[in-house]
Amino acid sequence: MAELQPNIDNKTIFTRLWDISGELRQKLEARFELHPDPSTATLKAYSSAISEARGSLNAFSGPEIDWLVHTWMYNPKTGVGALGLTIWLGPHIQTPHLIFEFGTTPEILFNMDYISRSDLSTDLEYLDRYYEPVNPIYLSLQADLRLSPYISQVLYVRQFQSPTNLCYTCSATEDSLELIRTIAHEMLDRWLVWVNEAEPLPEEAQATLVKRDLFVRRTAFERDPGSKWLMQMFGQELTDTLVRALWGGDSPMAQLH
Repeated sequence: MAELQPNIDNKTIFTRLWDISGELRQKLEARFELHPDPSTATLKAYSSAISEARGSLNAFSGPEIDWLVHTWMYNPKTGVGALGLTIWLGPHIQTPHLIFEFGTTPEILFNMDYISRSDLSTDLEYLDRYYEPVNPIYLSLQADLRLSPYISQVLYVRQFQSPTNLCYTCSATEDSLELIRTIAHEMLDRWLVWVNEAEPLPEEAQATLVKRDLFVRRTAFERDPGSKWLMQMFGQELTDTLVRALWGGDSPMAQLH
């Protein structure tokens, strides 16, 4: 397994990961009607007043998508960066939400997961439908010597993650980058089939799901330990603005609830 050339800095690795997220977003744009959200317009390009870090956050919503965020942040001085593509569905169906997160720490960190919208301890049909198909991949990656499982120290983050959460660190090699790209596309393609085949959720159940989704989304971002890292790069005020934008605090759905 050959390492990437030692004179290639993390910016190159970060760009490769960003390109993967761009491929995924293209598939989403081909499937869903998406509209830019005006509440995050000022975050399309932002920079830090206390470091060399900068970033971009673009949020969208649509008839089937409650909140979609495509974001990156990077500090060229340290080579540390993070990027994400998170897709939160509307309440018309109960298909899991989908999360992609990548980072340079300086190793590669990746996190891909289907976020449950039901109680997996009791809703066995939901468990079998959406998580059993991913279990072989989860077990395969657990045994992959190229990868090191990443376990969050924050209790809420661990319970927020699904039983088949794919969260690992790995060296920056061509093999690992291709593995990440392949798995990411598989995760998205499988999810798109689920979305297309999902049964409509009865209207009387949608209001409850909206409240649950919003609470889970808000809590996940507000308790994310990455916020401490954001504060070191961007300061308290901008970090608070970014966290609120990530969960869609000023989005139309959030304002209704």
